[in-house]
Amino acid sequence: MNIYQDYIQEIEERKNQGLHPKPIDGADLLSAIIEQIKDTANEYRADSLKFFIYNTLPGTTSAAGVKAQFLKEIILGESVVEEITPVYAFELLSHMKGGPSIGVLLDLALGNDETTAKPAAEVLKTQVYLYDADTARLKEAFESGNVIAKDILESYAKAEFFTKLPEVAEEIKVVTFIAGEGDISTDLLSPGNQAHSRSDRELHGKCMITPEAQDEIKMLQAQHPDASVMLIAEKGTMGVGSSRMSGVNNVALWTGKQASPYVPFVNIAPIVAGTNGISPIFLTTVDVTGGIGIDLQNWVKKVDENGNPVRNENGDIVLEEKYSIATGTVLTINTKEKKLYNGDTELKDISKSFTPQKLEFIKAGGSYAIVFGKKIQTFAAKTLGITAPAVFAPSKEISIEGQGLTAVEKIFNRNAVGVTDGKLLHAGSDVRVEVNIVGSQDTTGLMTSQELESMAATVISPIVDGAYQSGCHTASVWDKKAQANIPKLMKFMNDFGVITARDPKGEYHAMTDVIHKVLNDITVDEWAIIIGGDSHTRMSKGVAFGADSGTVALALATGEASMPIPESVKVTFKGDMKEHMDFRDVVHATQAQMLKQFDGENVFQGRIIEVHIGTLPADQAFTFTDWTAEMKAKASICISEDDTLIESLEIAKSRIQIMINKGMDNHNHVLQGLINKANKRIEEIRTGDKPALTPDANAKYYAEVVVDLDIIVEPMIADPDVNNDDVSKRYTHDTIRDLTFYGGEKKVDLGFVGSCMVHKGDLKIVSQMLRNLEQKNGKVEFNAPLVVAAPTYNIIDELKAEGDWELLEKYSGFEFNDNAPKGEARTQYENMMYLERPGCNLCMGNQEKAEKGDTVLATSTRLFQGRVVEDSERKKGESLLASTPVVVLSAIIGRIPNIDEYKAAVEGIDLTTFVPSIKELVTVGH
Repeated sequence: MNIYQDYIQEIEERKNQGLHPKPIDGADLLSAIIEQIKDTANEYRADSLKFFIYNTLPGTTSAAGVKAQFLKEIILGESVVEEITPVYAFELLSHMKGGPSIGVLLDLALGNDETTAKPAAEVLKTQVYLYDADTARLKEAFESGNVIAKDILESYAKAEFFTKLPEVAEEIKVVTFIAGEGDISTDLLSPGNQAHSRSDRELHGKCMITPEAQDEIKMLQAQHPDASVMLIAEKGTMGVGSSRMSGVNNVALWTGKQASPYVPFVNIAPIVAGTNGISPIFLTTVDVTGGIGIDLQNWVKKVDENGNPVRNENGDIVLEEKYSIATGTVLTINTKEKKLYNGDTELKDISKSFTPQKLEFIKAGGSYAIVFGKKIQTFAAKTLGITAPAVFAPSKEISIEGQGLTAVEKIFNRNAVGVTDGKLLHAGSDVRVEVNIVGSQDTTGLMTSQELESMAATVISPIVDGAYQSGCHTASVWDKKAQANIPKLMKFMNDFGVITARDPKGEYHAMTDVIHKVLNDITVDEWAIIIGGDSHTRMSKGVAFGADSGTVALALATGEASMPIPESVKVTFKGDMKEHMDFRDVVHATQAQMLKQFDGENVFQGRIIEVHIGTLPADQAFTFTDWTAEMKAKASICISEDDTLIESLEIAKSRIQIMINKGMDNHNHVLQGLINKANKRIEEIRTGDKPALTPDANAKYYAEVVVDLDIIVEPMIADPDVNNDDVSKRYTHDTIRDLTFYGGEKKVDLGFVGSCMVHKGDLKIVSQMLRNLEQKNGKVEFNAPLVVAAPTYNIIDELKAEGDWELLEKYSGFEFNDNAPKGEARTQYENMMYLERPGCNLCMGNQEKAEKGDTVLATSTRLFQGRVVEDSERKKGESLLASTPVVVLSAIIGRIPNIDEYKAAVEGIDLTTFVPSIKELVTVGH
């Protein structure tokens, strides 16, 4: 059977799943298709034409190279295809975005045949995905006196690729669809357990929400053909938990419009909304696709005659409906007035959805085109020796006289490009910044590689200090899906110039370390900006932003990102931490105390949490910064004392050296470069030339939260509250309860110690508790399964050297074996301890899961419905989040302990303690 017949067979198999043919990305298959097109008598010619025209992926895929060359042959008359005229061939090239198509267009435009040069130039004027090799050709031709090159550059300098696009419609009609009540996590839009299919857009689209919801969306579209369906989180925030490009892709697939008639299943312009707006990281992804995100505020706090919030019998603030957005409501978005209407009734000012920058993204069909467009305009103007005309909205520069800078403002000022020299920028400024560290994780990595191909990028930007591709999200089970996807991903990223967890050549041991831990180690400057393909990209050094796979691709390709400087909330601590408390309890208490201090308003949402951690090294501090994703913060920054930061950098150096020793460095010696940077930074701190980053004493904050350690007297648990009568209050991270609430009676079906929230100290706590209980009772018996997954291999090595791993092995009924990894996910658990491979494990929800209906107590971050545990017919699954000692003890006794049982179990154990800094960590003056 030949390659084409194999494809036809795959098409038949997909038909049975209700799917269309898979888009073509391989050169061999497309070459076979072209041969059948050339053979006018071929029985498959008609289908081959359709596949060639409508079903070939653009960009830098090998198929795109073959397609571009064949179109060139047609334009030059070397091949004749009745159905594809030279004019049509140029149109097809114009939709191929970059890479080989740009090469072909440059060949034609800069050639000697005027009949092909001029139309090629006209197409080039619409293109923005040009890289150094492309612009170098244009510059050389211009300097050699080529008139066509000059014409193209003049068009670029005027940014005609943007100005000639249709304007954004003044009125956009929408019909509402309530996707859920309460916060909507991206797991609803793109479930973690379907991560393997994300790069197959049509297949992955089938998993959005439910088949019933998809049918309802189709029905609304049929009833309102002139309106776009707007997905809404009623009484909640849209897109919490993860940026997840696949979530936005799915929404666009069902409710958006096709980006190009010649590229299947790539849709743009989704419209999403939420009572409490859109999660910041999700909103960035909406911008990538030229979509619209709206903060509805259709439910507001009910107040009494004195203006005080009204509370119900449970003490919760009562909300009242300001206006209805029930499913099927037809509304109008006026993009000129920037208001939302129901008929003639004005409902809401939505100016934040239509800033000048966002309007540009909408007009251009996404933010990438604007980023690349600005670069190509700058290049053209410089080459021509002229000043680029002001076409794009200027960067918003807010500078307030006499006001100091927060930590994030200082970092953005250092990394900003294209801003007014010498001007200090404050929150609200909209800027381009250089990115220092980039991370790509394995369940979004295939999409990142697709994005890189689509924007025609072939090598990492030289201004990126370091980038890492992880293997942690698929570490639990080395099944057929992982075997098919991961090696291909690792080779692509390794070739691109990224440090990869797996070596495509197989020369070093596969490292499945949790990506956030690795990024935390390779960040060696607290002034760094980090972009990572996961919402928990929140380092305890520098400022890190979780991002969608497209923004990660853009950072890898250009070394830049664009965003407003966020406002900050300052978090400090007072009092003393009790000996029986773990730092995880402080993290949960921070959220609870903040909500109490601000009458239920989450002041963290969409902002930077500037946490004055002071004395806690990066490993332990990461527990706080990691959790800020669940606090709905945009990002977080740790303010550390000098000695603490030096300690963290020394640890980071040692771990980077381990990676080098394994053979993970590349020909650019990226990892050695990071060690050199760390040494330089340590020297700067020690000499006092550049102390640890601190905000200015006169910096301005949106709010200040003071966490009182004295009142944290019991372990704190984040509860999904699955049976709350108010559906909108289920599965949030805001219900924080103390141990006593459960009365020592709540049954626990499974415990999980793992994910990015734990560090070496947590694994030592597990062994210390086992040792204590063994000495007290003679042996340890588990009344519920306990799954333990170290976040990194180096932690296991250190535990082995210190004698802790031996005790863990003694009580484990299962221990991972890298030489024989699990081939399928576990579906049932025995009452014993499972030592799992380093990686995300249960937290990710795409491979391992608890048994349906279980009550899980976990150290992880995710309590969303269906993530760690699914519902069963007998009861709802629930994932409660707690500290390591609470989880371990609960698994041993089979229930959540009471406070006396807990205190007895942790007596004498060195928990992750924290002592607030005794000095104020600020800079006086700039």
